[in-house]
Amino acid sequence: MATTTSITTTYAGEFAGKYISAALLAGNTIANGGLTIRPNVKFKEVVKRLELDGIVKDGSCDFADTSTLTLTERILQPKELQVNLELCKKDFRSDWDAIQMGYSAFDNLPSSFQEYLIGYVAGKVAQKNEQNIWAGAVAEGSFDGFSTLLAADAGKIAVVGTAVDASNVVVELGKVIDAIPAALYGRDDLHVYVPQNVFKAYKRHLATVGGSVQGNNQDINIESFDGVKIFMANGLPSDKMIATTKDNLHFGTGLLSDSQEVRVLDMADLDGSQNVRVIMRFTAGVQYGVAADIVTYGIA
Repeated sequence: MATTTSITTTYAGEFAGKYISAALLAGNTIANGGLTIRPNVKFKEVVKRLELDGIVKDGSCDFADTSTLTLTERILQPKELQVNLELCKKDFRSDWDAIQMGYSAFDNLPSSFQEYLIGYVAGKVAQKNEQNIWAGAVAEGSFDGFSTLLAADAGKIAVVGTAVDASNVVVELGKVIDAIPAALYGRDDLHVYVPQNVFKAYKRHLATVGGSVQGNNQDINIESFDGVKIFMANGLPSDKMIATTKDNLHFGTGLLSDSQEVRVLDMADLDGSQNVRVIMRFTAGVQYGVAADIVTYGIA
């Protein structure tokens, strides 16, 4: 059965060739290098954790093997996902782009709409992927994101959260910074991942104090707080924060190009129908390495 289409339009001459849609929530975590990407994961991949204790000992004449090496692992298993749409070409005959379909009864999907559809579907997938990375839970079209995985892990460093706005954002960010282990603080790839509402609140705070008071950040265009980089993760739920290093967060997939490929198939030559299918297949999943190196805010 074809995907239901609803077209609201008016014909006012030849269409100029530009479609306008609502802005998509960009998949900025991957696009901006917010985590470690592990491509070519066919089924599962092991994220290993290596620990040594008592590595330095007092000197002696003998070899004394007294250190303990602990090797643990977490499993990254991307989930197979897909997009399947089916559109009937006759639904577009009375639309703005009807002239682009040709005059034959064996018509084509309007080329400008086809281009728009490809970009729109790819953007929607990027949006869904971004949401899944941070807040996903196993369900239709979703996989467990970092918030879901960390909520069930007692090994994380948990900070109690509250509603964040410009009046308390400095205090709440400070709680996260204070909880970061000393071994992590100062690392170049250490980030505090924040949702849009926290990022906006911090920017508003900087705009308020920047002219008269030296706040935690002297330049509103430098996204950092107390020496730690701030990363706005669009998929992170409001009033939640995660602090860790980039190399502790992993996104796994098969071929990276799979998530950027949308196929449009005209079914006329295959089954004689007037349908056009839009197909996308890819795999995706996330996993973290060391829970003890992660500070969560508002994630119970």
